[in-house]
Amino acid sequence: MTILENYQKIKDNIKKNYPNKSPNIIAVSKTFDLDYIMPLINHGHEHFGENKVQEALKKWSDLKKKNNKIKLHMIGKLQSNKAKDAFKLFDYIHSLAGQKLALKLKNLEESSEKKLKYFIQVNLGDEEQKSGVSKKELNEFKNYCISDLGLDVIGLMCIPPQSNDVALYFSELLKLNLSFGFKHLSMGMTADYMEALKYESTYLRVGSAIFGSRG
Repeated sequence: MTILENYQKIKDNIKKNYPNKSPNIIAVSKTFDLDYIMPLINHGHEHFGENKVQEALKKWSDLKKKNNKIKLHMIGKLQSNKAKDAFKLFDYIHSLAGQKLALKLKNLEESSEKKLKYFIQVNLGDEEQKSGVSKKELNEFKNYCISDLGLDVIGLMCIPPQSNDVALYFSELLKLNLSFGFKHLSMGMTADYMEALKYESTYLRVGSAIFGSRG
C-alpha cells in the first residue's frame, strides 16, 4: 500500500469506529526523507512529528517557509540547549518536562512574536529511562508553566510503559487532564491509537502505520 492509502485507512478506521471524533493525526516522519513524505504534504496533510531537532531543521526549514500551513510537533525529548533551534521551527512541543526547559522557552517567546503550544509530558510509570514529569510533581510544574511563566499549555502527553495495560495509563492521563481543565490530550501511537481514542485523545502520534517500518 502507498503512504496515502495507509493514511486513508487510518482515517477510515477512525471514522468507522468513532464517527463523532476528529482527532489531529500527527504523521511521525522521523528518519524519513522529505521526498518520501511529499505525497502526504501534497495531499494537504498539515501535522507532522519529529523527535530530533537537528534532523528536523535540515528537513523542514525551507519547506516551512514556503508552506505556512504545515504544523511541526516536537515529540521527542527536548534538552534546553536545543530549545532555541526547536523554537524557531516547531509549532507544538509535546515533551515539556522540566523547569529549566520551560524557562528557556518562555525567554525565547518574550524575545519573539512567536508563541508555541505545549503538552506536559507525564511519566506515568515512573520509568527511569523515560523523560516526563512524575505524578507527584505534576501539579506544581503545571502551575509553574501556566501561572508563573504564562506558557500556552493545552494538555498532557504520555508514552505509556510497554505492557498490555495501556488502557490503565490512558484512563489515568485522561483523569489528570480533566482535573486540570485541559481540552487536548496527546496519546496514542501506531499500536494503540484506537485505544487512545476511547480515552478522548485529540492528538495521535502515528508513524509506521503511515510510512511503514523504519529501516
